[in-house]
Amino acid sequence: MSHHIVNVQKDAHMIITRKVNCCQRCCTKKNLKEQALLIATITAVILGIAIGIALRSLKCSTDERINGCRITQEDITYIDFPGQIFVNILKMLILPLIVSSIISSLADLDAKSAGKMGIRALIYYLGTTLIAAIVGIILVLSIRPGSRGGTIQIKPDSKVVEGRTVDTILDLLRNLFPDNLVEAAFRSFATDLKVNRTLISGPNETNYNKTIYKATVGKRDGINVLGLLLFCIVFGILISRLKEKAIILKNFFKAMLEVVMQLIGIAMLYSPIGIFFLIVAKILDMDDLRDFLGSLGLYMATVLVGLFIHGFIILPLILFIITRMNSFKYIRGMSQALVTAFGTASSSATLPVTFRCVEEKNGIDRRISHLVLPVGATVNMDGTALYEAVAAIYIAQLNGISLNAVKIIVTSLTSTLASIGAASIPQAGLVTMVIVLNALGLPSEEVRTIYAVDWLLDRFRTAINVFGDSIGCAIVQHLSRKELDALDNQETTATIPDTSHSNSTLTTPMSTDVECGTDTPNGTVIYPLNYIPPTTNDNPMCTNLSETNNADRDNNIDRTSF
Repeated sequence: MSHHIVNVQKDAHMIITRKVNCCQRCCTKKNLKEQALLIATITAVILGIAIGIALRSLKCSTDERINGCRITQEDITYIDFPGQIFVNILKMLILPLIVSSIISSLADLDAKSAGKMGIRALIYYLGTTLIAAIVGIILVLSIRPGSRGGTIQIKPDSKVVEGRTVDTILDLLRNLFPDNLVEAAFRSFATDLKVNRTLISGPNETNYNKTIYKATVGKRDGINVLGLLLFCIVFGILISRLKEKAIILKNFFKAMLEVVMQLIGIAMLYSPIGIFFLIVAKILDMDDLRDFLGSLGLYMATVLVGLFIHGFIILPLILFIITRMNSFKYIRGMSQALVTAFGTASSSATLPVTFRCVEEKNGIDRRISHLVLPVGATVNMDGTALYEAVAAIYIAQLNGISLNAVKIIVTSLTSTLASIGAASIPQAGLVTMVIVLNALGLPSEEVRTIYAVDWLLDRFRTAINVFGDSIGCAIVQHLSRKELDALDNQETTATIPDTSHSNSTLTTPMSTDVECGTDTPNGTVIYPLNYIPPTTNDNPMCTNLSETNNADRDNNIDRTSF
């Protein structure tokens, strides 16, 4: 079938019309509501910090209200209650969100395309995590916070944890294959390690310490995300292969995902209140603000500078180099998720908000986000890797232990692997921190030196973890655009009936306007040779309905007739 091309010139009126339409879409009720919610959430964080610091003067040192104090530890629990409700709501949505998102995403993909996307995501996650660890090592060796600022007073309530690399790896493998799928929704495998250190008298009046490890495999409360991920990935791939036989299951999980996303939208209306009370309670629960001074203050500054460099320089640079996307607009679109991550200190609890931000505000394809984000919330821990590398070398500096090049390389690799094993729950990095300390030959008890400030750093590194996941979505989508286009063409071929007997087909190449979310022609309209233009009539009742709908939808094409 032959065609001829008609060039449609864009004039100033067309450009102005597009800008007006863009402004109208940006000023819709939904967009204004989202902007108000973001402003309210940021305001809640600022007010929470200010009010929390102001109320510390009324905090009681004991459980009794004496000497003019008004806020006891019990009162702090009451203040924290609205925030915990918000965290519980988000955690409640994690399980249905992960299951429905992964299965519905893979059901729309073929196994080959899904495999390529998964490999690209894992390469990105491992690469950025290693880069984060290297950035942290460079900073801590340059600033040397452990050699300045004096000594550190260890808190009496500091946690002491024990761990071995082999136990962490075995736990990861056990959790990949849960023995009970229902139980995996609320429990996961965990090794309870007990350490017995005894002083042994050797020959020639020599003494040495003997360490005996007793590992007991048990289970702990919390979603087994790894096990659910593996099951949902296999389940979704099989639905894709069965095609029409499993169409009911495919539609079920798609409908389930739509319902969950609606629930997330409702839950986010409560986010400013929940985040406000979480931050106020945490600041009131601090023992002493002087923990942020001296050597610990330099350690905190080192971690925060590293997180800033990685999160707002390296990651946006990677995004721009690979996709040529506007990094500032992308960061702005992720603002709600970053603030929520700071408030909850949990990348899993922030996962529902992350989905909304990457899809609705940054225009990421759902098939990509539903596959990449759940995996990223489990294995991509850029902020945690950086923090563990800095903390390990900082503790070595405090103890006057010099590290050679081999030790530093071991630190970077161990930090990367340990961060993958870190559960996406608050302060899980303290547990995997022991693995890095053991790799450097440092006693695990030294983790207590950073316990006083870990709660605050945990919130910052969680925000970087979430941001790294979202950047991964954009990069995987860009690298997988050929696979996505092929799948779209297959769907179009399957849904549009055969019109080979008719020459009335209209082909219009389209380009996507990302900013406004609209489809606009690229200036060239291709008509078949026997195309009959729509007829016009002076009677408004006889107006061509198709032409009217096209004018309302596009509003940016000049009428062209022959």
